[in-house]
Amino acid sequence: MSTPADPEAPRTRDRILDVALELFTENGYDGTSMREIAERLSITKPALYYHFDSKEDIVRTLLADIEQQTTELVAWAREQPFSTELRVEVLARWSEIMQAHGLTAFRFFVANRRIVLELSPDRSGMHTIMGELYEILAPATASVTEQLRVRLALMTVNMAGMVGAGIDAPDEEILASARLVASELMPD
Repeated sequence: MSTPADPEAPRTRDRILDVALELFTENGYDGTSMREIAERLSITKPALYYHFDSKEDIVRTLLADIEQQTTELVAWAREQPFSTELRVEVLARWSEIMQAHGLTAFRFFVANRRIVLELSPDRSGMHTIMGELYEILAPATASVTEQLRVRLALMTVNMAGMVGAGIDAPDEEILASARLVASELMPD
């Protein structure tokens, strides 16, 4: 007899990712243990290990999630007619993907680049996916300025985590401002 899947599992998994990123950013990746992650979540270590085998598994999962969501975005965008509205919608969806974990994820990636590269050395898949997204939003026949504006708009969302450091404002305001700046960069 099979038991029904735990409906809380996806929510717990996302909470683990968020808390792990917070701790990795606060204490460093090497300075954070699975025990500390479990304690911060008020769950047992076995419950944590039910979702993730290790800290490495947490980071790999985060990277894989981002790549999968971006792949789905590209597949969706490929099926849409080209328009200004498509660019706006892709930027909104891109922002949701990249900002799902707030500035914590950006801060983690900047502070732990070595770990990210060790755990996911071949990022060619993500580079290929991004190339497809750029091509959908600004084909090679578009002007250089238009192509550059599309790329800068999308990357502005990502850069908020790095360049937003030191700005005395809540993370939500920095992220919202990044989306605004990105939308202003996107060609009409």
